[in-house]
Amino acid sequence: MKVGIIGLGFRLGYLGRVLKDIDPDFEIVGYVDPAPAGLPGLTELGISAGKAYATPQELITGETFDLLMIGSPNHLHLEHIRIGLEAGLTVFTEKPIVVSIEESFALAALLHQHGHDRLLVGLVLRYSPLYRDLKKAQAEGQLGEIVSIEASEHIEPYHGAFFMRDWRRYEHYSGSFMLEKCCHDLDLYNGVVGTRPRYVASFGGRKSFVPSNAPVNDGINDMEVYHRKPSGWMGSDKVFDSDGDIIDYQTAIVEYDNGVSMTFHTNLNVPDQFRRFCVVGSKGMAEGDFVRGFMDVHNARTNEKVISNTYSAPSALSHHYGADEQMAEDVLAHVMKGAPLPVSALDALEAGILALAMDQARHGRKVVDLKPVWEQYDAALHGTAVVPQAKSA
Repeated sequence: MKVGIIGLGFRLGYLGRVLKDIDPDFEIVGYVDPAPAGLPGLTELGISAGKAYATPQELITGETFDLLMIGSPNHLHLEHIRIGLEAGLTVFTEKPIVVSIEESFALAALLHQHGHDRLLVGLVLRYSPLYRDLKKAQAEGQLGEIVSIEASEHIEPYHGAFFMRDWRRYEHYSGSFMLEKCCHDLDLYNGVVGTRPRYVASFGGRKSFVPSNAPVNDGINDMEVYHRKPSGWMGSDKVFDSDGDIIDYQTAIVEYDNGVSMTFHTNLNVPDQFRRFCVVGSKGMAEGDFVRGFMDVHNARTNEKVISNTYSAPSALSHHYGADEQMAEDVLAHVMKGAPLPVSALDALEAGILALAMDQARHGRKVVDLKPVWEQYDAALHGTAVVPQAKSA
């Protein structure tokens, strides 16, 4: 498979390595990025990134490839997706797919025009063995009717500090922390519930990465951990005095169209991180953790543990608990042979709208009713409404 890349950052640099490991014929024919942070990681493994181009249009006209991969900062995704779709290409974009409700409507209109099957999205956790087993247990009836979900994504201080130092610290570039980081998780639970979210409330702010919590440089409790993960474009050394406007903790509560409720919590300063869920159904309960690598299912009537699975990544270098390797295999099979994928651009848009509604609720300290949003989204998706073109950031 041959690909062109717009935005050769750390993420697509890593995926390029994974794809090359799986497919020896994988080739990056060219890229567009004025400061390609992911290039050194490819070069050190002897993987060529092809020719550097100044603009997406020059890349598209200058090369022939099977897939256009987009890893640019989030606020640029819509324009880069539009360029790819209008050129007749199959496009893979990293999450989040767009950064606002307005852009969600604009992309829905684009997908009506060009077809949503031509846009793939890197919601990688859908490919994880743990999530596949959760969906299998649900399909086999071991959970019964889903009633409520408790879920969280908690990340370690070194990773939280990365967000305070990277371009993602600005909501006008990232959309928000909930959108940038947690859209993975929201997509998973949307998939379990099977209907759209309707009502959303949320609270949060920043209490950990503030000046009063900056450690004293005493040789033990110093700043090294907070700079362990490198930042790319617009990187900063500031952690506790970051000029960003993202949160470092947030809690949300959601009610879906079918009455299922969910609580979701995220925190950027958790020393023993976890990414866990508890899905409670009328016949059973599934509890799991992507970081700690387990999933248990209990029968509600007998209390018997009917599933007890453990998981580990294929190697110490794997990201996302081994899901990247499965995603790479599935994307290759889809592009080259038309094989199905477990997640779609429409799933990504719905997860993004939920994340954005959480931040709207947080900013306004109110319950957000998503009914009018879904009505406008569906009108754009089915071509029954004229949607103004979203402004580029």
